[in-house]
Amino acid sequence: MANKKDTKKNLVFKNKKAFHDFTILDSLEAGIMLEGSEVKAIREGRVNLKDSFVRIIKGEVFLLNAHISHLSTAHTTYRPDERRARKLLLHSKQIDKMYSKVTKDGITLVALKLYFNDKNMIKVEVATAQGKKLYDKREDLKVKTLKRETEQVLKSYK
Repeated sequence: MANKKDTKKNLVFKNKKAFHDFTILDSLEAGIMLEGSEVKAIREGRVNLKDSFVRIIKGEVFLLNAHISHLSTAHTTYRPDERRARKLLLHSKQIDKMYSKVTKDGITLVALKLYFNDKNMIKVEVATAQGKKLYDKREDLKVKTLKRETEQVLKSYK
């Protein structure tokens, strides 16, 4: 039993590119509509959020370009499109609030991570984000490398 709980905690798929390219303003948890064997594929770790993004289309929120590959154990005639648009489940007030923020200049919606919550439901963390300039990205990389180097020096010192 302990092994199953440990594996569930490891099932968090992050969009590292989003943290590099954007400054995160607000985040929000949303449910996601999946088909057939996609949940089992997610449990096996066949998810890629690298190029994914979120759009509001006709008052509904969709996760676009997220790659969930098909299972080899699933039936051969049923294979859902791996990069299809997946509807996100949010309240209308939340959608309206996000839409008002997105209509401002330079603010976009990004999927940060996909994970299983405590009730074993798949959730997506959606964030409003603002694009970083090139010099901001470079500065973040400098800070990150300095932090890593200091940790290595402290570790070797002990």
